[in-house]
Amino acid sequence: MTKMRRLGVLTSGGDGPGMNPAIRAVVRTALEHEIIPWGIQRGFQGLIDNDMQEMTARSVGGIIQRGGTLLGTARSPEFMTERGRMEALRNLNKNSINALIVIGGDGSMRGALELHKQGFPVVGVPGSIDNDVYGSEMSIGVDTALNTLLQAVDRIKDTASSHRRAFLIEAMGRNCGYLALMGGLAGGAEMVLIPEVPFELEEVLNGLRDAYIKGKAHCIIIVAEGASHRATEIKEFLDTHKQETGFTTRVTILGHVQRGGSPSAFDRILGSRLGAAAVQALIEGQQGIMVGISKSQAAYTPLEEVVSKGKPLDMNLYRIARILEK
Repeated sequence: MTKMRRLGVLTSGGDGPGMNPAIRAVVRTALEHEIIPWGIQRGFQGLIDNDMQEMTARSVGGIIQRGGTLLGTARSPEFMTERGRMEALRNLNKNSINALIVIGGDGSMRGALELHKQGFPVVGVPGSIDNDVYGSEMSIGVDTALNTLLQAVDRIKDTASSHRRAFLIEAMGRNCGYLALMGGLAGGAEMVLIPEVPFELEEVLNGLRDAYIKGKAHCIIIVAEGASHRATEIKEFLDTHKQETGFTTRVTILGHVQRGGSPSAFDRILGSRLGAAAVQALIEGQQGIMVGISKSQAAYTPLEEVVSKGKPLDMNLYRIARILEK
Protein backbone atom coordinates (compact mmCIF):
# COMPACT_ATOMS: atom_id res chain seq x y z
CA MET A 1 0.00 0.00 0.00
CA THR A 2 1.24 3.49 -0.86
CA LYS A 3 1.85 5.83 2.05
CA MET A 4 -1.48 6.67 3.61
CA ARG A 5 -2.10 10.41 3.49
CA ARG A 6 -5.89 10.51 3.60
CA LEU A 7 -8.11 8.09 5.47
CA GLY A 8 -11.87 7.74 5.08
CA VAL A 9 -14.27 6.55 7.77
CA LEU A 10 -17.94 5.64 7.49
CA THR A 11 -20.69 4.05 9.55
CA SER A 12 -23.14 1.73 7.83
CA GLY A 13 -26.25 -0.32 8.53
CA GLY A 14 -27.94 -0.11 11.91
CA ASP A 15 -26.58 2.55 14.24
CA GLY A 16 -25.58 1.81 17.82
CA PRO A 17 -24.25 3.62 20.90
CA GLY A 18 -20.47 3.71 20.75
CA MET A 19 -20.10 4.50 17.06
CA ASN A 20 -19.31 8.15 17.83
CA PRO A 21 -16.44 7.22 20.19
CA ALA A 22 -15.09 4.97 17.41
CA ILE A 23 -15.27 7.80 14.85
CA ARG A 24 -13.58 10.13 17.33
CA ALA A 25 -10.78 7.63 17.86
CA VAL A 26 -10.25 7.13 14.13
CA VAL A 27 -10.04 10.87 13.48
CA ARG A 28 -7.71 11.73 16.34
CA THR A 29 -5.45 8.69 15.88
CA ALA A 30 -5.10 9.53 12.19
CA LEU A 31 -4.17 13.12 13.00
CA GLU A 32 -1.59 11.91 15.53
CA HIS A 33 0.12 10.09 12.63
CA GLU A 34 -0.17 13.09 10.28
CA ILE A 35 -2.91 11.40 8.24
CA ILE A 36 -5.84 13.55 7.11
CA PRO A 37 -9.18 11.95 8.10
CA TRP A 38 -12.22 12.25 5.87
CA GLY A 39 -15.76 11.52 7.04
CA ILE A 40 -18.19 9.86 4.64
CA GLN A 41 -21.86 10.66 5.24
CA ARG A 42 -24.62 8.00 5.17
CA GLY A 43 -22.43 4.95 4.80
CA PHE A 44 -21.69 3.43 1.40
CA GLN A 45 -24.32 5.67 -0.18
CA GLY A 46 -22.13 8.63 0.72
CA LEU A 47 -19.29 7.07 -1.28
CA ILE A 48 -21.55 6.83 -4.32
CA ASP A 49 -22.89 10.39 -3.88
CA ASN A 50 -19.43 11.82 -3.13
CA ASP A 51 -20.80 13.11 0.18
CA MET A 52 -17.56 13.36 2.15
CA GLN A 53 -15.37 16.01 3.72
CA GLU A 54 -12.16 16.50 5.66
CA MET A 55 -12.41 16.25 9.45
CA THR A 56 -10.39 17.85 12.22
CA ALA A 57 -9.90 17.14 15.90
CA ARG A 58 -12.66 19.66 16.59
CA SER A 59 -15.05 17.87 14.21
CA VAL A 60 -15.34 15.11 16.80
CA GLY A 61 -15.28 17.29 19.92
CA GLY A 62 -18.08 16.60 22.39
CA ILE A 63 -19.43 13.48 20.67
CA ILE A 64 -18.10 10.69 22.90
CA GLN A 65 -21.23 10.74 25.07
CA ARG A 66 -23.70 10.95 22.18
CA GLY A 67 -25.62 7.98 20.83
CA GLY A 68 -26.16 7.34 17.13
CA THR A 69 -23.50 8.34 14.63
CA LEU A 70 -22.19 11.78 13.70
CA LEU A 71 -21.69 10.60 10.12
CA GLY A 72 -25.18 9.22 9.67
CA THR A 73 -25.92 5.81 8.24
CA ALA A 74 -27.98 4.20 5.51
CA ARG A 75 -28.45 0.92 3.72
CA SER A 76 -27.36 1.15 0.11
CA PRO A 77 -28.66 -1.49 -2.33
CA GLU A 78 -26.97 0.55 -5.07
CA PHE A 79 -23.55 -0.18 -3.56
CA MET A 80 -24.13 -3.90 -4.01
CA THR A 81 -24.20 -3.41 -7.80
CA GLU A 82 -21.00 -3.30 -9.84
CA ARG A 83 -21.90 0.17 -11.10
CA GLY A 84 -22.38 1.45 -7.56
CA ARG A 85 -19.00 0.13 -6.41
CA MET A 86 -17.29 1.63 -9.44
CA GLU A 87 -18.75 5.04 -8.56
CA ALA A 88 -17.66 4.64 -4.93
CA LEU A 89 -14.08 3.81 -5.91
CA ARG A 90 -14.05 6.68 -8.41
CA ASN A 91 -15.02 9.16 -5.68
CA LEU A 92 -12.48 7.77 -3.22
CA ASN A 93 -9.76 8.21 -5.83
CA LYS A 94 -11.08 11.65 -6.83
CA ASN A 95 -10.61 12.81 -3.22
CA SER A 96 -7.19 11.13 -2.94
CA ILE A 97 -8.37 8.90 -0.08
CA ASN A 98 -5.88 6.05 0.30
CA ALA A 99 -7.73 3.77 2.74
CA LEU A 100 -11.10 3.32 4.42
CA ILE A 101 -12.42 2.22 7.82
CA VAL A 102 -15.95 0.77 7.83
CA ILE A 103 -17.86 0.62 11.13
CA GLY A 104 -20.95 -1.58 11.13
CA GLY A 105 -22.46 -5.05 11.25
CA ASP A 106 -22.35 -8.11 9.03
CA GLY A 107 -23.75 -6.32 5.95
CA SER A 108 -21.22 -3.53 6.37
CA MET A 109 -18.38 -6.05 6.53
CA ARG A 110 -19.67 -7.55 3.28
CA GLY A 111 -19.49 -4.11 1.68
CA ALA A 112 -15.97 -3.63 3.03
CA LEU A 113 -14.96 -6.98 1.56
CA GLU A 114 -16.23 -5.94 -1.88
CA LEU A 115 -13.95 -2.90 -1.81
CA HIS A 116 -11.05 -5.07 -0.63
CA LYS A 117 -11.63 -7.40 -3.59
CA GLN A 118 -11.19 -4.38 -5.86
CA GLY A 119 -7.78 -3.78 -4.31
CA PHE A 120 -8.76 -0.84 -2.09
CA PRO A 121 -7.24 -0.89 1.43
CA VAL A 122 -10.05 -1.30 3.95
CA VAL A 123 -10.40 -2.32 7.60
CA GLY A 124 -13.67 -3.13 9.35
CA VAL A 125 -14.81 -2.40 12.91
CA PRO A 126 -17.78 -4.39 14.32
CA GLY A 127 -20.79 -2.32 15.35
CA SER A 128 -24.01 -4.29 15.90
CA ILE A 129 -26.32 -4.38 18.92
CA ASP A 130 -27.14 -8.02 18.04
CA ASN A 131 -23.54 -9.05 18.78
CA ASP A 132 -23.67 -11.34 15.75
CA VAL A 133 -20.44 -10.35 13.97
CA TYR A 134 -17.92 -13.17 13.75
CA GLY A 135 -14.39 -12.34 14.89
CA SER A 136 -15.17 -10.24 17.96
CA GLU A 137 -16.39 -11.25 21.40
CA MET A 138 -18.33 -7.98 21.61
CA SER A 139 -19.51 -5.47 19.04
CA ILE A 140 -19.89 -1.74 19.60
CA GLY A 141 -23.35 -0.90 20.95
CA VAL A 142 -24.18 -4.26 22.53
CA ASP A 143 -23.53 -3.31 26.14
CA THR A 144 -25.61 -0.12 26.01
CA ALA A 145 -28.52 -1.81 24.21
CA LEU A 146 -28.50 -4.65 26.71
CA ASN A 147 -28.56 -2.26 29.66
CA THR A 148 -31.44 -0.33 28.06
CA LEU A 149 -33.36 -3.60 27.74
CA LEU A 150 -32.53 -4.55 31.31
CA GLN A 151 -33.77 -1.23 32.68
CA ALA A 152 -37.06 -1.79 30.87
CA VAL A 153 -37.36 -5.34 32.24
CA ASP A 154 -36.73 -4.15 35.82
CA ARG A 155 -39.31 -1.37 35.55
CA ILE A 156 -41.94 -3.54 33.90
CA LYS A 157 -41.39 -6.22 36.55
CA ASP A 158 -42.36 -3.66 39.22
CA THR A 159 -45.72 -2.89 37.63
CA ALA A 160 -46.28 -6.51 36.62
CA SER A 161 -45.96 -7.60 40.26
CA SER A 162 -48.28 -4.84 41.44
CA HIS A 163 -51.06 -5.95 39.09
CA ARG A 164 -50.18 -9.68 38.96
CA ARG A 165 -49.77 -9.61 35.20
CA ALA A 166 -47.76 -11.32 32.52
CA PHE A 167 -45.71 -9.09 30.22
CA LEU A 168 -44.39 -9.95 26.77
CA ILE A 169 -41.36 -7.70 26.18
CA GLU A 170 -40.20 -7.71 22.56
CA ALA A 171 -36.49 -7.06 22.07
CA MET A 172 -34.60 -6.47 18.84
CA GLY A 173 -33.03 -9.46 17.13
CA ARG A 174 -34.36 -10.60 13.74
CA ASN A 175 -31.86 -13.41 13.29
CA CYS A 176 -30.00 -13.49 16.59
CA GLY A 177 -31.46 -13.81 20.08
CA TYR A 178 -28.45 -12.45 21.97
CA LEU A 179 -30.16 -9.37 23.41
CA ALA A 180 -33.29 -11.25 24.44
CA LEU A 181 -31.32 -14.10 25.98
CA MET A 182 -28.88 -11.95 27.92
CA GLY A 183 -31.67 -9.57 28.96
CA GLY A 184 -33.68 -12.50 30.23
CA LEU A 185 -30.71 -13.98 32.06
CA ALA A 186 -29.78 -10.69 33.72
CA GLY A 187 -33.39 -9.64 34.34
CA GLY A 188 -34.65 -12.90 35.82
CA ALA A 189 -37.30 -13.48 33.15
CA GLU A 190 -39.62 -16.46 33.45
CA MET A 191 -39.25 -17.25 29.76
CA VAL A 192 -36.99 -16.26 26.83
CA LEU A 193 -38.08 -16.85 23.22
CA ILE A 194 -35.37 -16.58 20.55
CA PRO A 195 -34.97 -17.35 16.82
CA GLU A 196 -32.44 -20.09 17.53
CA VAL A 197 -35.00 -22.21 19.40
CA PRO A 198 -38.36 -22.77 17.60
CA PHE A 199 -41.43 -23.04 19.81
CA GLU A 200 -45.19 -23.52 19.66
CA LEU A 201 -47.74 -21.16 21.19
CA GLU A 202 -48.96 -23.95 23.48
CA GLU A 203 -45.50 -24.04 25.11
CA VAL A 204 -45.86 -20.39 26.12
CA LEU A 205 -49.34 -21.08 27.47
CA ASN A 206 -48.00 -23.96 29.57
CA GLY A 207 -45.14 -21.83 30.86
CA LEU A 208 -47.55 -19.10 31.90
CA ARG A 209 -49.81 -21.60 33.65
CA ASP A 210 -46.83 -23.11 35.51
CA ALA A 211 -45.70 -19.67 36.73
CA TYR A 212 -49.18 -19.00 38.11
CA ILE A 213 -49.43 -22.36 39.82
CA LYS A 214 -46.02 -21.83 41.46
CA GLY A 215 -47.43 -18.69 43.05
CA LYS A 216 -45.42 -16.14 41.10
CA ALA A 217 -46.66 -12.54 41.30
CA HIS A 218 -45.81 -11.92 37.66
CA CYS A 219 -44.51 -13.61 34.52
CA ILE A 220 -41.95 -11.83 32.36
CA ILE A 221 -41.47 -13.25 28.87
CA ILE A 222 -38.78 -11.71 26.65
CA VAL A 223 -39.34 -12.29 22.94
CA ALA A 224 -36.77 -11.60 20.23
CA GLU A 225 -38.47 -10.01 17.22
CA GLY A 226 -37.26 -12.85 14.99
CA ALA A 227 -38.63 -15.63 17.22
CA SER A 228 -41.13 -18.20 15.86
CA HIS A 229 -44.01 -15.89 16.85
CA ARG A 230 -44.08 -12.13 17.45
CA ALA A 231 -45.12 -10.80 20.85
CA THR A 232 -48.47 -9.48 19.55
CA GLU A 233 -49.32 -12.86 18.04
CA ILE A 234 -48.48 -14.59 21.31
CA LYS A 235 -50.70 -12.15 23.23
CA GLU A 236 -53.65 -12.80 20.93
CA PHE A 237 -53.30 -16.53 21.52
CA LEU A 238 -52.95 -16.14 25.30
CA ASP A 239 -55.99 -13.83 25.43
CA THR A 240 -58.14 -16.57 23.93
CA HIS A 241 -56.96 -18.89 26.74
CA LYS A 242 -57.11 -16.35 29.57
CA GLN A 243 -58.98 -18.67 31.93
CA GLU A 244 -56.18 -21.24 31.65
CA THR A 245 -53.30 -18.96 32.64
CA GLY A 246 -54.37 -16.99 35.71
CA PHE A 247 -52.67 -13.86 34.37
CA THR A 248 -53.82 -10.98 32.19
CA THR A 249 -51.23 -10.26 29.52
CA ARG A 250 -49.66 -7.02 28.27
CA VAL A 251 -47.15 -6.35 25.49
CA THR A 252 -44.27 -3.88 25.41
CA ILE A 253 -42.35 -3.54 22.14
CA LEU A 254 -39.09 -1.73 22.85
CA GLY A 255 -38.07 -1.30 19.22
CA HIS A 256 -35.51 1.37 18.42
CA VAL A 257 -35.34 2.56 22.03
CA GLN A 258 -32.61 -0.07 22.30
CA ARG A 259 -30.49 1.63 19.64
CA GLY A 260 -30.48 5.08 21.20
CA GLY A 261 -29.10 6.72 24.28
CA SER A 262 -25.72 7.71 25.61
CA PRO A 263 -23.18 4.87 25.25
CA SER A 264 -22.11 3.05 28.39
CA ALA A 265 -18.56 3.33 29.71
CA PHE A 266 -17.87 -0.10 28.18
CA ASP A 267 -19.05 0.98 24.71
CA ARG A 268 -17.15 4.27 24.88
CA ILE A 269 -13.94 2.41 25.71
CA LEU A 270 -14.57 -0.38 23.20
CA GLY A 271 -15.34 2.09 20.40
CA SER A 272 -12.24 4.11 21.24
CA ARG A 273 -10.00 1.04 21.36
CA LEU A 274 -11.26 -0.48 18.11
CA GLY A 275 -11.22 2.84 16.23
CA ALA A 276 -7.61 3.50 17.23
CA ALA A 277 -6.62 -0.12 16.50
CA ALA A 278 -8.15 0.07 13.01
CA VAL A 279 -5.98 3.07 12.11
CA GLN A 280 -2.91 1.35 13.54
CA ALA A 281 -3.65 -1.77 11.51
CA LEU A 282 -3.67 0.24 8.28
CA ILE A 283 -0.44 1.99 9.24
CA GLU A 284 1.12 -1.46 9.74
CA GLY A 285 0.05 -2.43 6.23
CA GLN A 286 -2.91 -4.61 7.24
CA GLN A 287 -5.96 -4.55 5.00
CA GLY A 288 -8.96 -6.71 4.18
CA ILE A 289 -9.43 -7.45 7.87
CA MET A 290 -11.79 -6.61 10.71
CA VAL A 291 -10.43 -5.44 14.05
CA GLY A 292 -12.38 -7.02 16.88
CA ILE A 293 -11.84 -7.81 20.53
CA SER A 294 -10.72 -11.23 21.81
CA LYS A 295 -9.56 -12.03 25.35
CA SER A 296 -9.49 -8.27 26.07
CA GLN A 297 -7.06 -7.64 23.20
CA ALA A 298 -7.49 -6.29 19.67
CA ALA A 299 -7.68 -9.18 17.21
CA TYR A 300 -7.51 -9.25 13.40
CA THR A 301 -9.84 -11.47 11.37
CA PRO A 302 -9.87 -11.60 7.53
CA LEU A 303 -13.07 -10.09 6.14
CA GLU A 304 -13.58 -13.25 4.04
CA GLU A 305 -13.78 -15.21 7.28
CA VAL A 306 -15.98 -12.64 9.00
CA VAL A 307 -18.69 -12.77 6.34
CA SER A 308 -18.52 -16.52 5.65
CA LYS A 309 -18.76 -17.67 9.26
CA GLY A 310 -21.81 -16.92 11.33
CA LYS A 311 -21.47 -16.25 15.04
CA PRO A 312 -23.71 -18.79 16.77
CA LEU A 313 -25.37 -18.04 20.07
CA ASP A 314 -23.83 -19.73 23.09
CA MET A 315 -26.55 -22.30 23.76
CA ASN A 316 -25.02 -23.13 27.14
CA LEU A 317 -26.25 -19.69 28.24
CA TYR A 318 -29.71 -20.61 26.98
CA ARG A 319 -29.65 -23.78 29.06
CA ILE A 320 -28.62 -21.77 32.13
CA ALA A 321 -31.49 -19.33 31.51
CA ARG A 322 -33.95 -22.24 31.30
CA ILE A 323 -32.75 -23.58 34.65
CA LEU A 324 -32.88 -20.20 36.39
CA GLU A 325 -36.33 -19.25 35.12
CA LYS A 326 -38.01 -22.09 37.03
